[in-house]
Amino acid sequence: MKHCLIVDDSRVVRTVAGRIIQDLSFTVSEAAHGAEALELCRKDMPDAILLDWNMPVMNGLDFLRALRREDNGKDPVVVFCTNENDSEHISEAIRAGANEYIMKPFDAEIVESKFSEVGLV
Repeated sequence: MKHCLIVDDSRVVRTVAGRIIQDLSFTVSEAAHGAEALELCRKDMPDAILLDWNMPVMNGLDFLRALRREDNGKDPVVVFCTNENDSEHISEAIRAGANEYIMKPFDAEIVESKFSEVGLV
């Protein structure tokens, strides 16, 4: 079974996204910020990461840049899931190594569609 790490400072978003992603036959783990997520990735690199941009301690973009420098850090498919929807933010995320981008609010159909586009389902 594939593993998805959900990184978001909102427990509600982590819970909702977790249910959606579990329904896509993934195991799910959670982190409340980028530093916590990086530690989890060092222990067990996930297949996919659903990543918020604006978080305390370490934001999503800084996490993504750090992740891509880790051993096997280029392996996970990273899908940003954020309110930051201007073209500058999207371009910056893609340059940093994001594979796809989802705007909040999202629903199961959107998540499944994006995961399908990047070959996760």
